[in-house]
Amino acid sequence: MVLVDTQVHKSELILVSGPSRGGKSRWAESLLAEDPCVIYIATGTKRDDDPAWVERLRIHRERRPSHWRLLEPGPDLTQSLKSIDATQSVLVDSLGGFVAARLDLDSAAWTEYCEDLIVTLRHLTFKCVLVIEETGWGVVPSTQIGGLFRDRLGQLAQQLDQIADVSWLVLQGRAVDLRSISHPVP
Repeated sequence: MVLVDTQVHKSELILVSGPSRGGKSRWAESLLAEDPCVIYIATGTKRDDDPAWVERLRIHRERRPSHWRLLEPGPDLTQSLKSIDATQSVLVDSLGGFVAARLDLDSAAWTEYCEDLIVTLRHLTFKCVLVIEETGWGVVPSTQIGGLFRDRLGQLAQQLDQIADVSWLVLQGRAVDLRSISHPVP
């Protein structure tokens, strides 16, 4: 039996959302900066043909502490979370990759895919920080798949906020504790 220091390794689900380049990842990383054992789960796909994406990943990699472990599960985020023990803390960056990886699913299969993730998150035995993008802030996607991505990501963000212990909105380099200044929408 593993003894767990509950001061360091308590089960806590933290949601960090916001627009692109607002500081979400930096804030999420800072929330785990003092944790001794962190697994960083990257959900994005490799795009070696996109220099801007490669540069973005390089910046993320250089900013992370060298002792953090990296997992790249592709669409198998839920299975990866199920395999992590209570002595770890986890940062999932970001759920946009989780959504994008399964845009091919029909509505029923998508609902089941998300329900599996939510059930898994409800039963975690470790601290988990989830980063999720806010995409629907005014620009209407010009493609059907872009609209589907925006809608699914927005719905997932609302579902995750309902089960999160803490919910942060990060924009313009500022983190706002949503629970302290907001009310749930009925």
